[in-house]
Amino acid sequence: MAGRQRALAWSVVATETVVCLITTPPDQASPIAEAIVARELVACVNIVALVRSVYRWEGKVEHDDESLLVIKTTRDAVGPLTEAVRELHPYENFELVALDIAAGAPAYLDWIAGSVELPG
Repeated sequence: MAGRQRALAWSVVATETVVCLITTPPDQASPIAEAIVARELVACVNIVALVRSVYRWEGKVEHDDESLLVIKTTRDAVGPLTEAVRELHPYENFELVALDIAAGAPAYLDWIAGSVELPG
């Protein structure tokens, strides 16, 4: 029963936190990550240095080496984050998807929420 109560507590804490995924050219990963952390739009960015992306663009199958940014932030910060990435990212049509966090360590999720400061 204690495990069940712990899982329930995690679900309640997790309701406002999200993980966002962004791909970027490898040479842009660190500058983008540093800028969005410095602007307090996100708590943390993990950089997966090299991923191989295969995608359809303008009717052709393309292949590119990219870096993947794994971003921890709040649901309310996704809008301002999108605007910042639009300013910082070199792609005209960049990837940014936000995924709800279903559960997590309460202290970690609290840290995410406390690290994000919305503009204005």
